[in-house]
Amino acid sequence: MVELISELKDLKLAIFDLDGVVYRGNQLIDDVDKLIENLKQHEIEVVYNSNNSTATREMYVKRLNTMNIPSKKEHFYTSASITASEISKLKKNANIFVIGEVGIREELKSKGHNIITKESNYMKVDFVIVGLDRHFNYKNLSIAQKCIIQGKAKFYATNSDSTLPSEDGLMPGAGVMVNAVYTCTNQKPIKIFGKPNPFGMLSILEDKKISPDKACIFGDRLNTDIIAGNRAGIKTVAVLTGVATMDEINNLKNQSKITDQIDKNLIPDLVLENLRFIFKN
Repeated sequence: MVELISELKDLKLAIFDLDGVVYRGNQLIDDVDKLIENLKQHEIEVVYNSNNSTATREMYVKRLNTMNIPSKKEHFYTSASITASEISKLKKNANIFVIGEVGIREELKSKGHNIITKESNYMKVDFVIVGLDRHFNYKNLSIAQKCIIQGKAKFYATNSDSTLPSEDGLMPGAGVMVNAVYTCTNQKPIKIFGKPNPFGMLSILEDKKISPDKACIFGDRLNTDIIAGNRAGIKTVAVLTGVATMDEINNLKNQSKITDQIDKNLIPDLVLENLRFIFKN
């Protein structure tokens, strides 16, 4: 059996981001399926923590299964599922206007919330929740604005990623929609539930009863995956198959030596060019 690198020798729980780490768009990154299977053979539990709110956890299960990565619904902690859980703590059976796709809508409905679609019902809306929406349009933006400014709705967001990795390169992320609502309402989200908020990772540690020193996040974004992992107190590994680059990381390290203005939570504990370097050659 291949051995883990020394930096990960105490690992018991591997938390993977998805976009840019496991796959890009619909394309599996080379050999990631085999690497995840090797981790499991080392009795390391594997779960996934994604900021992408467009898919349900069932859809993620199907997607990974088709990529030869067996998984179950309970292995996924998405910004959509986290948002639905946290909103449910604020109010049961809430009326919600959503800018987003099926993932966030279905997660909210599974918690008993009502999705409001008609503009005429804007006064009934308790929350406007914004996530990635690849069918984003002016009409829905205007309804969200009305719910917040003229109605009583509170503004929350699944995540604020500026970009989304795909097989063809970077595409606009949920932050574009979040900023559009902010621009036309002059109100920032009360809370953004996805990374860099450590909600998801702390929930995983609690669910799995794993101490932070035995867990690790493998992510491709410094300002989401790495910050969230550092804030949760777990080991952070930046994988250079998505957004982050070695130049970006080196620049942050150099700047952090000469100024206190750099958030040191942006700096990962370890950098890997590819997930294959989890194991010794």
